[in-house]
Amino acid sequence: MNSSPPPIDAGAAPKRACTEVPVQWGGRTVRIGGAQPVVVQSMTNTDTADAIATAIQVKALALAGSELVRITVNTPEAAREVPAIREQLDRMGLDVPLVGDFHYNGHKLLTQFPECASALSKYRINPGNVGAGKRRDDNFAQMIEVACRHDKPVRIGVNWGSLDQALLARLMDANAASSQPLTAQQVMREALVTSALESAVRAEELGLPRNRIILSAKVSLVQDLIAVYRTLAARSDYPLHLGLTEAGMGSKGIVASTAGIGVLLQEGIGDTIRVSLTPEPNGDRTREVIVAQEILQTMGLRAFTPMVIACPGCGRTSSTFFQELAERIQTHLRERMPDWRSRYPGVEDMKVAVMGCVVNGPGESKQADIGISLPGADEAPVAPVFVDGERTVTLKGDRIAEEFQSIVEAYVARRYGS
Repeated sequence: MNSSPPPIDAGAAPKRACTEVPVQWGGRTVRIGGAQPVVVQSMTNTDTADAIATAIQVKALALAGSELVRITVNTPEAAREVPAIREQLDRMGLDVPLVGDFHYNGHKLLTQFPECASALSKYRINPGNVGAGKRRDDNFAQMIEVACRHDKPVRIGVNWGSLDQALLARLMDANAASSQPLTAQQVMREALVTSALESAVRAEELGLPRNRIILSAKVSLVQDLIAVYRTLAARSDYPLHLGLTEAGMGSKGIVASTAGIGVLLQEGIGDTIRVSLTPEPNGDRTREVIVAQEILQTMGLRAFTPMVIACPGCGRTSSTFFQELAERIQTHLRERMPDWRSRYPGVEDMKVAVMGCVVNGPGESKQADIGISLPGADEAPVAPVFVDGERTVTLKGDRIAEEFQSIVEAYVARRYGS
């Protein structure tokens, strides 16, 4: 007998139950895991030893919507400047928590520069990059002890490209002796999961509370990402940080990140995400924040900025005006959000339609909170505006863009100002 099909409105699976981890700075607390919304984070690509450049980029990422910002701490010079970066951010009124990214020498930097350890809100430790054998155990323990002393949460971040080789050899030997051996790829996936879980257990044994531990297992391929995180989610209740370790450039990086992260979020897996895009030369680092937000918003999991609905264009839309207006409005809304977020609660849920012809234009505009239906080829040169489903005014002439933008501003103040 065939089972009944799932209900048509099933939506995303309930969020996986896990421990909640607070990440704090000043009076601000970002909560990761538990029943909290998925948190967006990013990472600078400046030289951390250049405190001013790093603080400027942290500010840009925070204003774009990054709720945590990670910085590389790889040298004594970088560690020495972390307190100055924190002070500069505080002076600018930015309480975004900073995460220190440590590899190889983290045990030395955290102990030699206690001001750095204190100024950071969270540490990221890669257990595959802290040494080998007893040295690995001692170095890992040293970093965990610093985290305990300063009451800082830790992301234990295992990476495909820097796995603990002793652990990998152990698992490969056991697999070779098995009557049903796994493939090499399956062993690698198992090594990632095992490394993360064994390191978390060891951190707890060293005194780090369970509600100070977040796990990640970064890979570069979408199917590996999905498989590894499904296993991590099934075997533990630690909060999970999602993301490909090297997503790539441009559309490839966006598509790969969306495909992998989206599948897991739909299954209720994932508590914080980063979209690791390779920027264009001199490109805008905030792009990765925007993509992460758009993944969450288009899936209906969070709202960050008013959503612009725009048609793709066809033979009816010979003019590029609707495309230019859609881009202009979308840019305007995002630029206004830092100010609107505090003044107009709920504005991030607003939907704006910018449509290019009469086929879907009026219908989409009526369903949006505010919309405009621009004239397509051979249509009358007028643009009706719809507000809360009702046609209000019709715009004409050369100032349609400016007039519609003013209408949007007035609508935001009227609807969300109270």
